[in-house]
Amino acid sequence: MVSELVVDVRSKEISIAVLEDKSLVEFQKEPRSDSFAVGNIYLGRVKKLLPGLNAAFVDVGCKKEAFLHYQDLGSTFNTQQKYLKQLKDDPKKRPSVSKIQILPEIEKEGSIGNVLTVGLDVLVQIAKEPISTKGPRLTAELSFAGRFLVVMPFSDKISVSTKIKSNEERARLRQLIQSVKPKNISVIVRTSAEGKRVAELDGELKSLLKRMEDTLFKMPKLKAPVIAYEETARIVALLRDIFNASFQHIYINDQEVYRSVYEYVNLIAPEQKNIVKLYSDELPIFDKFGITKQIKSLLGRTVTYKGGAYLIIEHTEAMHVIDVNSGNRMKGSTEQEKTAFEVNLAAADEIARQLRLRDMGGIIVVDFIDMAEASNRQQLYEHMNKAMSNDRAKHNILPLSKFCLMQLTRQRVRPILDIQTSESCPSCFGTGVVKSSILFTDSLEEKIDCLVNVHNVKKITLHVHPYVAAYINKGIWSLGLQWRMKYSAGMKIIPDQSLAFLEYKFYDWEKNELDMKEEKEMK
Repeated sequence: MVSELVVDVRSKEISIAVLEDKSLVEFQKEPRSDSFAVGNIYLGRVKKLLPGLNAAFVDVGCKKEAFLHYQDLGSTFNTQQKYLKQLKDDPKKRPSVSKIQILPEIEKEGSIGNVLTVGLDVLVQIAKEPISTKGPRLTAELSFAGRFLVVMPFSDKISVSTKIKSNEERARLRQLIQSVKPKNISVIVRTSAEGKRVAELDGELKSLLKRMEDTLFKMPKLKAPVIAYEETARIVALLRDIFNASFQHIYINDQEVYRSVYEYVNLIAPEQKNIVKLYSDELPIFDKFGITKQIKSLLGRTVTYKGGAYLIIEHTEAMHVIDVNSGNRMKGSTEQEKTAFEVNLAAADEIARQLRLRDMGGIIVVDFIDMAEASNRQQLYEHMNKAMSNDRAKHNILPLSKFCLMQLTRQRVRPILDIQTSESCPSCFGTGVVKSSILFTDSLEEKIDCLVNVHNVKKITLHVHPYVAAYINKGIWSLGLQWRMKYSAGMKIIPDQSLAFLEYKFYDWEKNELDMKEEKEMK
């Protein structure tokens, strides 16, 4: 399997696509201004206690107050609060975590009012990003994640990933970490640590401990609500979780992001640093690698797959519902059970892909095509487990009911990806009335004339739908050539698959979009 990472950096957002054998399996899109990422640590202030829910609302600077449940305080919350108080009382002393006294754990079934008070400053970490009308979900159990290890202060445990099956390797890793970790520090050994040498693990442990201490030592200078530690960029965090020897290419169309990713890969796998490449072609990067077309075809309400069968994916506030339809596969078939089984197996593969691609979480119910034989339902259940084995998110799958319904849960830490695959008309603004399409190029020429002669913009890049670009560039004496000779030799026409048929965008030489849209004047 060949894995590729393609990063599209734009002025307002960053999109990240993961390809496996050229097939899109993960896609993330986020505003560049969005700062509430999972893993960020904040010094928050308790605003309100909710005894009925045994929880509290905490102000961390978000529009919606964040939610902190009693169970998410962690057993070492009292020790953490004592340490923060020591830091504030004597900022210059900076006591080491390994030298502090660990207090007794808080009660497992205790009350939030016995631990927190309104106005109390607490150090918390984002466990789930704001979703729908809800604010972020918090935890007071701090963790600092690396590629091989996760470090957690104020406790003294070692855990090894259950995905490492070898008992000998598990014992080796446990003994190795025990010999190098300080007191009062818990360490989780990740799956990627399997087979790694002492020097690699010790080096990362020291780096994570320094990151932890730097975060804690800045507490006396901070005033809640404020961010205390910002998780690495989403691209680097994604690489940290999925990077392996199967990656052959990482393409990035921004110099600054390219440099940070190159430095990270050079740090963790210097022999693979040359796979990080700066993309500088004029064609949009997602169009170059066929990602735009896959997004349009895979992220709608209806998703087709093998042999004409298709899925219907619906989202509600409480759950996600997926309906499997055979399409024309069942027509004329005399072996209904066999055909239903084949369609369901293919659907399981596509559903596993869709869950990763859309980052669907919470409760998911799948309505497979009815199968009478219990053995077929069991095989489908086993196949679904296998298809989901590469999913990094925690999940739980229940066997099929006699109605061929499958229930599963999947960890949800950020809002589901919502991509509009249908396109609103850029010409009529939804009114259903448009100007004559033959005048479209005349309208474009007027805007070029305005940019060059009124606003004095000489280097222009015009993005249009590929069909329109083909028309403009058609022939030796093409419209594009005429415009360049008449207005500006620095003008370029770029086909862009993400645009609707009569949609267009102008950019200057620094890739800043120029607003030349027509106002909504149609009546």
